[in-house]
Amino acid sequence: MGLLIAMLLPNFLKKPYYRLFFGYKIAKGVRIGMSYIDCRTLVVGAGTRISHGVVFFGCGDVQLGEKVLIGPLNVFRGGATLTFGDFSQLIRLNVINAIPQTDPSFHVVSEFSLGYGSVITAEHKIDFTDRVTIGRCSILGGRNSSLWSHNRAIGGEIRIGDYCYVGSEIRMAPGSEIPDLCIVGLGSVIIASKKFEPCSLIDGNPASVRRPLNADDDKYLFNRTRADLPVENYPAPPRAAEGSALGKV
Repeated sequence: MGLLIAMLLPNFLKKPYYRLFFGYKIAKGVRIGMSYIDCRTLVVGAGTRISHGVVFFGCGDVQLGEKVLIGPLNVFRGGATLTFGDFSQLIRLNVINAIPQTDPSFHVVSEFSLGYGSVITAEHKIDFTDRVTIGRCSILGGRNSSLWSHNRAIGGEIRIGDYCYVGSEIRMAPGSEIPDLCIVGLGSVIIASKKFEPCSLIDGNPASVRRPLNADDDKYLFNRTRADLPVENYPAPPRAAEGSALGKV
């Protein structure tokens, strides 16, 4: 009932209410819309915004860094830990879910981590019954991708590396991984038994490496994911010595 009351309060009353009655740690400059926030613990950094219609239901320890943007109608359910790096964002209508109680034979770590400056766009489904990690300044783009960290028999950690661009409607199976500095074509299916090298174009069902990336692909990897993201020096990919000109964007 207290959480339902909090939903209806204006922002200037909502934050002290959460601090006083739920022990949530909310920094200055945070804006929280009409949302339901049910977490064991919550830490929110300065300048972060949680839009209307967001639901955190039965979540464990949740930490949102500075200037995180949680767009409207995103749903988070269950899990031991959810971490959102500074300047990360989820745009809208994503479902990020973990099974609340798993079979004891499942040796899983129910953690979700979205890295600094990374983006999840719209209508994606992410199961983090086992650990799901999305690295620094990566984009899960388009719509309707599914990341599954478990099935009826096993769990397996899923990882998307740093500076990746992942297209629409991909599928990732338990235990699968996209390494750093990769582009994934739309509709690709990433399975655990296929391993890839960094700096690759990955595509197909099951996905395979189509070619190494070249300097013309840098615009997909290194454009700033947000207009207010601080300028940084980007890492040199493995083929940089062959003539790729990378600098500040």
